[in-house]
Formats: sequence, C-alpha cells, structure tokens
Amino acid sequence: MSTLSPHLILLLLLFHLAVTVNSIGVNYGTLGDNLPPPTTVANFLKTNTIIDRVKIYDVSPQILQAFANTGIAVTVTAPNGDIATLTNIDSARQWVVRNIKPFHPMTKINYILVGSEVLHWGDNNMIHSLVPAMRTLHSALLAEGITDIKVTTAHSLAIMRSSIPPSAGQFRPGYAKHVLGPMLKFLKETKTPFMVNPYPYFGYNPKNVNFALFRPNHGLFDKNTKLTYTNQFDALMDAVYSAMKGLGYGDVDIVVGETGWPSVCDGWDACSVANAESYNGQLVRHLEEGRGTPLMPNRRFETYIFALFNENQKPGPIAEQNWGLFRPDFTPVYNSGILRNGQKPVAPKRGGGGGQSPSPVVGGQKWCVPKAEASNEALQANINYVCSQGVDCKPIQPGGVCYAPNNVKALATYAMNAYYQANGKHDFNCDFSHSGVVTSINPSHDNCRI
Repeated sequence: MSTLSPHLILLLLLFHLAVTVNSIGVNYGTLGDNLPPPTTVANFLKTNTIIDRVKIYDVSPQILQAFANTGIAVTVTAPNGDIATLTNIDSARQWVVRNIKPFHPMTKINYILVGSEVLHWGDNNMIHSLVPAMRTLHSALLAEGITDIKVTTAHSLAIMRSSIPPSAGQFRPGYAKHVLGPMLKFLKETKTPFMVNPYPYFGYNPKNVNFALFRPNHGLFDKNTKLTYTNQFDALMDAVYSAMKGLGYGDVDIVVGETGWPSVCDGWDACSVANAESYNGQLVRHLEEGRGTPLMPNRRFETYIFALFNENQKPGPIAEQNWGLFRPDFTPVYNSGILRNGQKPVAPKRGGGGGQSPSPVVGGQKWCVPKAEASNEALQANINYVCSQGVDCKPIQPGGVCYAPNNVKALATYAMNAYYQANGKHDFNCDFSHSGVVTSINPSHDNCRI
C-alpha cells in the first residue's frame, strides 16, 4: 500500500485551507450619526469576526485607509451618477487615479461596482451607459497598471421575468438582449462574477415563512429537474443561474452582493429578532457547508450580508434602520454566527458606579492611554465621546479623585482607559481615531487609580 509523501500531504493541506476560506462578507453602510470610526470597525472585523471582506457604497478614503494592511478585501462602488463619466477613457483613468491608486495595493480592493442596482433605479441613459462604462473602467485600470481589481455591478432581482420554478428562471427580455447579454460576455472575458442581491424577505409570505428562513418545511419541487428545494435562497440563486445559462453564460460565477433580514418593522410580523437570526444564522451555516444549490452543487458563493450596523439615519420605514448584525457599540443584535469562537463583545457599562474608580492593578493588566503626539482637541473629543457612552466619568469631574483641571491629557487617560476596560480590553477599543495606544505601564497617579 503506497503512502503519501510529507510534501504531498502539505500541498493537500494548503489546498484544503484555500478552498475553505469563509468568503463571507458584510455590507458596511454609514448612514448613522452614532457609528464608530472606520479604523475601529476594521480592527473589530479583523479580530472578532469571520468576515474577510466588506462592501461599501462609495469610495470613502477614510474607509479605504482604515482597511489598509488588514487583509480584509474591500468592494467599492462608483455612484450611479458617475456612470456617464466613466464611459470616457480619460475620465475613467482620472477616476482611478483619484479614487483607487492612493490606496492600492495597501488596501485589498477586489471589486469596483459600477453603480448599484442600475437596472432597477436608473434612467434609460444610465442603463444604456452601464456596460460601456464597465468596459472603459476595466481598460482604465489596466492602463494605470492595476490588474487585480475586477469590474462588475450589483443587480436587484427585478431583472428577473420569472423565477419559479428555478429551472425556468429568465431575465426580462429587453434587459437580457441589450444589457445583461453584453454584460455577461464582458464578465466572462474578464473572469469576473455576476453580482445579484437575492432577498427572500421581499417575497415574505406567512404561508412559506419556514421556506424563507431555512427552517424545516415541505420544500419546493421543480418538476422540470425533479429537484426539491429546501430554502428560498437556493431557489432564487438557481433561478438566476438558469437565466444566465439561457443566455449561454452558465459558467460565469455568481456573487451575492446583498442578502439579509431586518430585526424590527412597523408592526409587520415578517420582522423580528428571531426571524433575522434564523435567516442570517442559517445562511452563514449553509454557506460554510459549501454544498452549493441543487443546480450548482458544491459551489461556494462569495456572499455579503446586509448589513453591518443598524443605521439610525436611513430614510424610509423603521425596517430600513434595523438590518444590522451589530449595534453601533458592536454588541450583536442577535447571534448571526460570524463572531469568532462564539465570543461576544462586552457592551459598555451603563450609568451607576457611585463614583468608584476602576479596579486596582492586576498582574499582566493593560491600559489604554493617549499617544504622546495626540492633540488636546482630539483628547477632548475622546472625553466627550466616552462620557456620552454611559461610562462613569464622575472621577474626572470637579471634586472627583482623578479631576485634573487644565490637564486634558490626564482627564483623557482616565476616560479612554475606562472605556477600554468596560468594552472587554480589545485593542481596537483603544484606537480613538489613532490617538490611543495600549500600554502595560500603569498610568495611575496620586489617589487616582486607573
């Protein structure tokens, strides 16, 4: 009986690791006035979650800088309003020079989306310009020496004419001929995936709620293929695949740009924490199993869950503000299965404290202190933020044991460390927009125990 060489075993192990990459991402929206800074978000995702990619709805330099050297891939979006401009090669190159080159390759940008759900929301001129803009932007990237960023766009399932049964999935005829056919041709040429946003939530029906939420159900039988579907996500994905195959492009990969479930609604029974947890939690498990779908067995789908945070400034019904996996303080809205090793971030302690100072020194303890070069303005902003988050700031108020008039650095040292300790002593909780640093030297002084 032959045995495998150590070299071959190592290669097989590396291959196994390569194919078991999570490929689970999240949509990072910023429509909130209480959201943490991007650097804190990047550190949180890297150290606390299995998320290895994010998608943003613009080309925010702050976010792109924050994810530099994290290993987390970032998908950026050229706004719908830029599409017409991007059909011109000179303008497209200027766009790349302005928005991409300052951050690449330090930030691992994997896709540029040309617009968002253009066939759903765009006017005729925007729709007709979409594929030319994608081709031109691709050429602009190559002209600027960038070969590792793919160009695609995300579609709502309004592009579908039919999706039941999945084997009969078809695109809307006008789009299929004039837009999606040419687009899929471009994507095949450039080895780039087709991105869709399947939302079982938008097809919610109390009679098939278990089918939508990955719960036990009778299933959907496709008489054409004799295949049975146990969840709506797979059914929607196979409907898209059937439509692509019908145009001759069944070999183009599919990426899920958005999918998710809100946890709160305006009295509609579709929304609840239990339903959101069921959908997103079971979706993550389903994706990690790598079984694919009935028509695409064993295929792994790069997937971006919507959304990272509850965003309190999103317009529309209350559901729009409650798609988040996390609250702005990083406490999970429910268990979605994306935290590493089942860990749970610690929420800041609210109120109370009776003016007691933090615990005394313990061996091996760490503290959060201001960086030497941090400005007084930055430190005062840190104090204001911490004291607005429910952390006990009585010790640094007049009469408190750590009150140091005219010494912003001393006050900030107490405040920043109190926040750091209350939130579980994760290094990312000491970022404070690059003005904080973790130390093993106890900054306590006089009667002020920090």
